[in-house]
Amino acid sequence: MSLNLLICDDSGFARKQMAKSLPPDWKVDIHFATDGVEGINAIREGKGDIVLLDLTMPNMDGFGVLEIIRREDLPAMVIVVSGDIQPEARKRVLDLGALAFIEKPIDTDKARQVLTEYGILTGI
Repeated sequence: MSLNLLICDDSGFARKQMAKSLPPDWKVDIHFATDGVEGINAIREGKGDIVLLDLTMPNMDGFGVLEIIRREDLPAMVIVVSGDIQPEARKRVLDLGALAFIEKPIDTDKARQVLTEYGILTGI
């Protein structure tokens, strides 16, 4: 059984860049969402075992997504990937349950490091 990975970002370029930054030998089913509302719906449908989540999006931002995941106890391991590097934003997402915060643009080595650190990427 493979994992479902959801990339939730309003930028098509950023979604593609994040997908390309994943370890090439990692067997996951990749899904995409263009805003937080689509992201929450995908998680509820089981398409977000792991979520790479942007913070700044229309309709619902990443903070809203994290709040709903926490409130509904949705089964999603969230890694925030954002250009918003303010210490307050970083602290808030971690307080809301995100596993980690990675600055954009994400690179393959950083993605592999974080995924391995949290036991998400094993046996590769």
